Amino acid sequence: MIEVEIEADDWTDALPDAEAIVERAAQAALGATEGGLVVLLTDNGAVQLLNAQFRDKDRPTNVLSFPGGEVQMPGAPPHLGDIVLAFGICRDEAKAQGKSLANHLSHLVIHGTLHVLGRDHEDEAEAEAMEAEERTLLASLGVADPYILPDDL
Repeated sequence: MIEVEIEADDWTDALPDAEAIVERAAQAALGATEGGLVVLLTDNGAVQLLNAQFRDKDRPTNVLSFPGGEVQMPGAPPHLGDIVLAFGICRDEAKAQGKSLANHLSHLVIHGTLHVLGRDHEDEAEAEAMEAEERTLLASLGVADPYILPDDL
C-alpha cells in the first residue's frame, strides 16, 4: 500500500495530480514487493529539520528516504519505509535541469523508493546499477532519462 501525504499546498498548486504521479512512480519501483510505503510531500523547512535530525546536515535536500524498522506488526504487511520530498528544492532542480516538475518528481520518488528497498549509490558500481534501474523504471512510465540533461543533447 502506498500512502501519499501532502503537507505543502505548493505541491498541489504546481501539480494537481501530484498524488497520482507519486503513486505511479512508487508502484513502478516497488514492482511485486509487498508492504507499506508512506510518501510525504512537504516544504524545504520540514525536510531541513529531518535532514538535521537524522543525517546531521542542517540544510534542505530534494528527497530523504527512511527504510522501515526491523520491528513489524505481527500479521500485518511490512512497513517498507518513508520518503519525504521538499517542494522548493525539487521545483528549483527541475527548472535548472530543464525538466518538468512531474518528471522530476517521478524520478525522485523512484530514487527514494529504491533506497527504501536497499539500493544505494555509495560506490561507482552501485551508482551505475541504481541509475540503470531508475532509467528502466522511468522509461516504463514514459519519462526520459533523467541523467541526460537538455544541454547534453
